[in-house]
Amino acid sequence: MDIHTRRTIRKYSAQDIEPELLHRLLTDAGRTQTMGNLQLYSVVITRSPQGKAALAPAHFNQPMVTQAPVVLTICADFRRTSTWAECREAQPGYDNMLSFLNAATDALLYTQTFCTLAEAEGLGLCYLGTTLYQPEAIIDALELPRLTFPVATLTVGWPAEEPPLTDRLPAEAWLHDERYHCPTPADIDRFYSAKEALPENQHFVLENNKATLAQVFTDIRYTRRDNEAMSQGLMRALKRQGFLSAQ
Repeated sequence: MDIHTRRTIRKYSAQDIEPELLHRLLTDAGRTQTMGNLQLYSVVITRSPQGKAALAPAHFNQPMVTQAPVVLTICADFRRTSTWAECREAQPGYDNMLSFLNAATDALLYTQTFCTLAEAEGLGLCYLGTTLYQPEAIIDALELPRLTFPVATLTVGWPAEEPPLTDRLPAEAWLHDERYHCPTPADIDRFYSAKEALPENQHFVLENNKATLAQVFTDIRYTRRDNEAMSQGLMRALKRQGFLSAQ
């Protein structure tokens, strides 16, 4: 896999992923960086049609959730570490936001390492950005206990498509020397001009009856109303899972 040709794969062949290959990749990804060498993550592997069907509504029934051979839900996990502490006459104090963020960081680092390893084997992946939108539905479907929380979901399989590469902002848009430099309007013009000029993005603007590409994102795709509503659900789920009990 060449990083310059990385693609999101949403369509998969009927070929299954050999359990030995999947286990090796998941195990090897465990060598990724981790806070305090605690490996504050767990991975739930979903292969069964019933299991994938139970997860699909939480991901807005995107077709790849039920069509992919494997769905991986990567969870921030302080349950295991807390249980270890309790079994060794130690008093864990991980029912707080900092602990959630540390575990979520571990889980996301693990996720990216797995993606790199899996793509090197020729597998295709789709990182689902919907995991934090309705976490309680995933918690229920996977029966996640206290101090665990879903933070990433991957659909995995052998690719049945080769979609075009997606655009990326120039490096100067997100690289900062020594300190953060707030972009000026002129900077924004330079950073986003190529993205805004792409025919597919111009069509995106027209089909949504908007004046700019930015308006499509703020008014259609990621609205304030949706963000606030899902933020409330996220906070409710964090409290339910015990990460806000000390607040």
